[in-house]
Amino acid sequence: MGKIIRGSIFVLDDNIDTDQIIPAEYLTLVPSKPDEYEKLGSYALAGLPERYGKFIAPGEMKTRYPIIIAGENFGCGSSREHAPIALGASGVKAVVAQSYARIFFRNCSATGELYPWESVERLCDLFSTGQEVTIDFDRNQLINHNLGKTYELKPLGEVGPVIEAGGLFAYARKTGMIATSNQS
Repeated sequence: MGKIIRGSIFVLDDNIDTDQIIPAEYLTLVPSKPDEYEKLGSYALAGLPERYGKFIAPGEMKTRYPIIIAGENFGCGSSREHAPIALGASGVKAVVAQSYARIFFRNCSATGELYPWESVERLCDLFSTGQEVTIDFDRNQLINHNLGKTYELKPLGEVGPVIEAGGLFAYARKTGMIATSNQS
């Protein structure tokens, strides 16, 4: 059996920018420090308008939504790597968006925090927060269990193995592109 991700979804629409994903006041947190990584995750999507509801419940450090469904241009705005890191630290495993800001998509790959799937259809208008879905990596499909429907996803392509390895540097070490510390 191939890789799958299953869980509840949090639905957003178009142009969710990096200030909404992780507001600037939290950029002083250093993700390489475990306690600050966890704290960074607790602020994920803290900049969203109230109409979306709470991504992380009050008093919690992690979200109950491992998958985000979004519209066009997800991750637009500044080029901060903290955006995919904050989502990953919050417990998000994948974002399924109609399209991404190029730098956000690249930062997902570089950090290895989450899978940036692209939808074929505009799913954010069809889905609701809290629905249960499965992402099937082998079939490039998203199954909405509440609706009983399956939707096609664009293949991850070359970013899949990079994210699976844990990011760009981990992938480079794994594939021998750069030497590991135990090599001469």
